[in-house]
Amino acid sequence: MGSSYTSKMSSNVALTECYALRLKPGEELKTSLLKFVRERGLAAPFVVTCVGSVTNATLRMANSNTIKTLKGHFEIVSLVGTLAGEGHLHASLSDGNGTVVGGHVFGDFLVYTTAEVVIGNCPNVQFSREIDEDTGYDELVVTTPKV
Repeated sequence: MGSSYTSKMSSNVALTECYALRLKPGEELKTSLLKFVRERGLAAPFVVTCVGSVTNATLRMANSNTIKTLKGHFEIVSLVGTLAGEGHLHASLSDGNGTVVGGHVFGDFLVYTTAEVVIGNCPNVQFSREIDEDTGYDELVVTTPKV
């Protein structure tokens, strides 16, 4: 049988705004993205997609405090996350042999040749980050601004 879910959308309601940008060689990726969203006053920004390459990437590994600084040239296989506050990004990178490493974007993430990024923004909500007592980390909080 069919789903009991019914979707009711008005054709004039913007659910997401999108912004496309290209970062050039030597630009620090996360810093550049945070600057972009702050300059535009985006309240609920997130990474939709990113392709490009980096050099000198710094990642924190999963479920640990281990930090890996990668030297060399890497393709961006995936970049996801939110850009509220100081941002929360995860990346997967591939080296020249096709070996993939991923983790929390922690420090330097320098663009090698290009980074083509699409940033989305949810105009009807606001993202912030607050320490969560259960995890001990700054976690995402989604609110609806009062009108």
